[in-house]
Amino acid sequence: MNTALAPRPTGPAHPARRTARARLAARRRLRVLAVGAALTAALTAATIYAIGTGEFDIAPADVIATLLADGSKAHEFIIETLRLPRVFTALLVGAALGMAGAVFQSLTRNPLGSPDIVGFTTGAGTGALIQILVIGGGMAAVATGALLGGLLTSLAVYLLAYRGGVQGYRLVLVGIGVNGGLVATNAYLVARAEFAESQVAVTWLAGNLNGRTWEHVNLLALTLAALIPLTLALGRRLTLLELGDHVATGLGIRVERARLTLILTGVALAAMATVAAGPVPFVALAAPQLARRLTRAPGPGLVPAALMGALLLLLGDLLAQRLLAPTLLPVGVMTGTLGGLYLAWLLVHEWRTTRR
Repeated sequence: MNTALAPRPTGPAHPARRTARARLAARRRLRVLAVGAALTAALTAATIYAIGTGEFDIAPADVIATLLADGSKAHEFIIETLRLPRVFTALLVGAALGMAGAVFQSLTRNPLGSPDIVGFTTGAGTGALIQILVIGGGMAAVATGALLGGLLTSLAVYLLAYRGGVQGYRLVLVGIGVNGGLVATNAYLVARAEFAESQVAVTWLAGNLNGRTWEHVNLLALTLAALIPLTLALGRRLTLLELGDHVATGLGIRVERARLTLILTGVALAAMATVAAGPVPFVALAAPQLARRLTRAPGPGLVPAALMGALLLLLGDLLAQRLLAPTLLPVGVMTGTLGGLYLAWLLVHEWRTTRR
């Protein structure tokens, strides 16, 4: 009998194949856990170093003792009043941007599907600028303006990209176009403002962690305490959407409703980060990609992306403080520079890969 023409078995998968798949899944889970542990350790070390460095250096042991309420009064004032708010703001903003970037890159199935590329962060900045320069108000009012600006921008991009559904590449292209219009709008708002107000706005638009207080930390902590668990709860839907609309529909997912919910959640994360530090560029773009390259796991990788985003922003802020000390650079200048280098490397890498 010709074995090549023999019918193939249609029963359950061979036990050896099931075992191989189970081992592969176990290795992936272990790698994800190992990467998460490594990022957490690096983040802890960077946090202690950031708290201890400055015009008055504090040893790591003294930093830990002060954080455990066993430090001197001088160390308590420097750490708790001057340095912790800035460090915590960097960590929370970086985590929010990293998770928002993972959501949008997974939804669009495109590495350029980042909230700062497709205009959502810029829209949040526009809303905040209108509140700061035109209407006026405190931190809560600015947060509301940024959130409304980001949500209105996301809805506009979604509706403009909708053609019987939303395709990832169309969402990215429409978002890039809307982003260009919003950048021009922000420039106009700054140009028409009074000199003192325009200087504050320009500094804020560059992405800045200078002068951050516990007010910023408390606002971020309260909002992210609700947004991050919600995003993680939606992670399964995000994973299924990566398989394609038809597969997700067959698995019982209401595709457009799930997509719109995830867009609004990601926009809220990016908007709150923008309120606290301004539109910090490239963290949302680079963090999910770097995390995915390390974990080598399918799916959006929300937690590794958040950890990577926090680490990138904290390291960027350390460079911004120390590179030209005593001059303090806006953190957005540093992340923009590093992000531009990363984007150039990514383009060269993709070009070499396609030529093989």
